[in-house]
Amino acid sequence: MDAPQLLLCSVLFLLPAAVLLLTHRAQGNQRSRLPPGPPSLPLLGSVVWLTNSPSEIEPLLWRLVERHGPVVALRAGPRLSVFVADRRLAHAALVESGAALADRPPLTSAALLGESDNTVTRAGYGPVWRLLRRNLVAETLHPSRVKLFAPARAWARRVLAEKLGEPGPGAAPAAPRVVETFHYAMFCLLVLMCFGERLDEPAVRAIAAAQRELLVYLAKNMPVFALFPAAVTKHLLRSRLDKLRELKRRVKELLLPLINARRENKKLGGESKKETMFEHSYVDTLLDIRLHEDGDRPLTDDEIIIQCSEFLDAGTDTTSTELEWIMAELVKNPSIQEKLYNEIKATIDDDKEEVSEEDLHKMPYLKAVILEGLRKHPPAHFVLPHKAAEDMEIGGYLIPKGTTVNFMVAQMSRDEREWKNPMEFSPERFLPGGDGEGVDVTGTKAIRMMPFGVGRRICAGLGIAMLHLEYFVANMVREFEWQEVAGDEVDFAEKNEFTVVMKKPLRPRLVPRRPQSTSTH
Repeated sequence: MDAPQLLLCSVLFLLPAAVLLLTHRAQGNQRSRLPPGPPSLPLLGSVVWLTNSPSEIEPLLWRLVERHGPVVALRAGPRLSVFVADRRLAHAALVESGAALADRPPLTSAALLGESDNTVTRAGYGPVWRLLRRNLVAETLHPSRVKLFAPARAWARRVLAEKLGEPGPGAAPAAPRVVETFHYAMFCLLVLMCFGERLDEPAVRAIAAAQRELLVYLAKNMPVFALFPAAVTKHLLRSRLDKLRELKRRVKELLLPLINARRENKKLGGESKKETMFEHSYVDTLLDIRLHEDGDRPLTDDEIIIQCSEFLDAGTDTTSTELEWIMAELVKNPSIQEKLYNEIKATIDDDKEEVSEEDLHKMPYLKAVILEGLRKHPPAHFVLPHKAAEDMEIGGYLIPKGTTVNFMVAQMSRDEREWKNPMEFSPERFLPGGDGEGVDVTGTKAIRMMPFGVGRRICAGLGIAMLHLEYFVANMVREFEWQEVAGDEVDFAEKNEFTVVMKKPLRPRLVPRRPQSTSTH
């Protein structure tokens, strides 16, 4: 039973009670101060859910913002969700009143499965979250730790160049679906960073497939659980929960042996003689954690697996999605690609194997290309949802305690009142004199764009994400000229999956600019 059918059945069942409640509902001062939105029925929520799927919410919100203004409300059953589309209101809410929105709403599907919320993205704003985030930032994402993985990045770059350079049928130049290659190379890198081991291709692809299937299933099939009480959904939608358990069980079967291998390596003093094993990994840090608020216990295997899944997903899908959007723009705008290539050539000696992390700091135009890609094509059009820890105001409207609040990232970065020709790809806007000069993606002083969120729950991986985007874009432009193919023209139509991807995947012609290495070791 899909969401509209479920809603219709609920309407028919609850309509008499709804009519009675609507007739006697008091129009109190508090309700009149709530943000505007479509009509709603008691117990059911906004009537728009009868004709709109919660997994395709963005077009609905764009219409509501155009009708009601930059703060709109939707109801899912008794739960109130507020969406904010204005950058100044977002700054006031997330930065100036940061603590009030630093919490997370519970994930309905996780609660139904009895899962722990002890993860960096899902934990409530408190000591457990601080411990987990501090561990991730200090022990894995700190610049000193990131440098330890330079050989891993170089390996992933060689994998990517080799896969992209493979000839097509008859040894003719291939026009690959580059997003799949980006995803594979990034997953190789993130698996190595997470588990400290360089796996072979079948092992990487098995984990990637299991993670991807789980992600897509969650995005497409689980939002409906937020619309109704658990007492209803756990019976009517039992098959979805069973499928979710099966997908999670498959992920556990693949990840737990890798976790146990690191656990055994720690017992041996970290002196593994395997050539494929790295000295440091994210899992090593998770094995050291003790939850002081819960009897000083270590993380359970299930909690470590969820953390690892988050680490892999956050670092792979968003980055590979953004890489495809940026390369699509460079294909469509060859003059911009040529300007970037000339900057790379002027910075890097021809005999140097790669554009290194140190080289990236000398390339302002590369930085501008990445920022423009993130502005025009943020890989996620919403941040992870926040929860109001107390009654607060946004834009003069009351946001009651417990309300879910989200922010329309793409709406802000494409706002024609804030950006000149926002749908034009123009890296120059981030150079001196441009309308994006000096933009700070952390949003500390002001928000112009927020692809990583802002405030206390800003993405912990912002720094490494920018590094990976700059590193791989620079090296792939240095390795290949990216050309548009007749009959496979670039199409910027969007499709919502876990991230917002190209509806028609990019398939360019890649012309090598320099001799290709054949080794991925």
